[in-house]
Amino acid sequence: MRDIENMSLEDDVFEQRLRRAQDIQALGFRAYGQRFDFTHSIPQIVSNWNASTAVELEQHKPRVAMAGRIQTVRRMGKAGFMHLLQSGERLQVYIRKDAVCERDYKLYEIVDIGDIVGVEGYLFRTRTGELSVHAEKLTFLSKILLNMPEKWHGLEDVEIRYRQRYLDLIANPESQKIFRTRAKIIASLRRQLEERGFIEVETPMMQPLYGGAAARPFVTHHNTLDMDLYMRIAPELYLKRLIVGGLERVYEINRNFRNEGISTRHNPEFTMLEFYQAYTDYRGLMDLTEELLKQTAIDATGSTVFTYQGNQIDLGNVRRMSMQEAVGDPCLKGHALMEAFEANVEATLIQPTIIYDYPVEVSPLSKNKPEDPAFVERFEIYIGGLEMGNAYTELNDPKEQCRRFEMQLALAAAGDEEAHRMDEDYLRAMSYGMPPTGGEGIGIDRLVMLLTDSKSIRDVILFPLLRPEGEIGIKDKLK
Repeated sequence: MRDIENMSLEDDVFEQRLRRAQDIQALGFRAYGQRFDFTHSIPQIVSNWNASTAVELEQHKPRVAMAGRIQTVRRMGKAGFMHLLQSGERLQVYIRKDAVCERDYKLYEIVDIGDIVGVEGYLFRTRTGELSVHAEKLTFLSKILLNMPEKWHGLEDVEIRYRQRYLDLIANPESQKIFRTRAKIIASLRRQLEERGFIEVETPMMQPLYGGAAARPFVTHHNTLDMDLYMRIAPELYLKRLIVGGLERVYEINRNFRNEGISTRHNPEFTMLEFYQAYTDYRGLMDLTEELLKQTAIDATGSTVFTYQGNQIDLGNVRRMSMQEAVGDPCLKGHALMEAFEANVEATLIQPTIIYDYPVEVSPLSKNKPEDPAFVERFEIYIGGLEMGNAYTELNDPKEQCRRFEMQLALAAAGDEEAHRMDEDYLRAMSYGMPPTGGEGIGIDRLVMLLTDSKSIRDVILFPLLRPEGEIGIKDKLK
């Protein structure tokens, strides 16, 4: 019964807002779509003048034109206040009937919370000391038709936050901060790699053979060529073809697609940074990884020290140990060693830790350790109990690579759906000679989780994959 009542109320609000849009147009404003040239964003106004005193503002009367979404409205007869929200910052606007034209004041009297408006005026402080804009002109920019959530300044419903990310970004400044930090993280990694001579490249997302990781792919079909293709699970084999071709330092910030489970740490579509450097090995990449992550933390948060899920973590201090040392059993090898590590050690690695020397059985693309062929020159870095990156000295012996592919085919024949496939074109590329190379992948989504203290990967992906919600019903209201 309550759902029916809520739907009826929503319908009434929707109709009321549609009529109000007509009233706004009757005043001579456009309900949707109009250019507005603002002089400052709200965050810029707050940053530039938040420290200014009432006397200073009165003396200079700084003029501003700004735009934002109405967060509050307080009408008091011939005057009133409203707060505008933009980019997670809000600013108060004072509207007095005798300070604006009649049309603008009538507009103020019928706007709704959630409408988007432009304001021109000058800055001052109210009697309570709040930085405000004394409005001299209002411009209407866009009409809201649906009600904002009751607690729209703190929307907590996880389902709504993920499914209607636009509402989450409006209602939760912290969500905007997460995605602004994400942009800083990616920009920092790009800058650091390019300063070191890496170039950014793009490789196919649809591939005739999938490879570069142990995962199940998504399958699609190309009608004209009449062939099945796979959404890439990793760009690795294409990036290493470029190393063969003489592009000796390459990177790609790439979307990967893996047809596997969904959890707080896994999404079927995710972002990785992969980079390959000729003439280095996994030891050289250990040093580079520490440098990259340390500087990224500084660029994104201002410090190498931050808190993740209650633990203080310092990216300026990374320890290193072999997998056998971490497990504490020098006799374990192969799959048994890997299983013991995953079961007993992985989740305990809260402080930044590089785990190196992996069993050959779980590393089909890595170069063997010369002194012990049972292991390969590979490492992973763990922070906050999360695997953040995977790197190794690339196998560049085509004969050995062919043997490893054959081993993977045997696993596939035994029922392993994640086993690597044979890629003869990659073997052909290797046969032209690949220089000694180190390669690495760093999970962007998990790195953002870490540096924004986010518990779930869905918190750091703007539009995570969700089950369809069924009929929404908005189209019928708009007819």
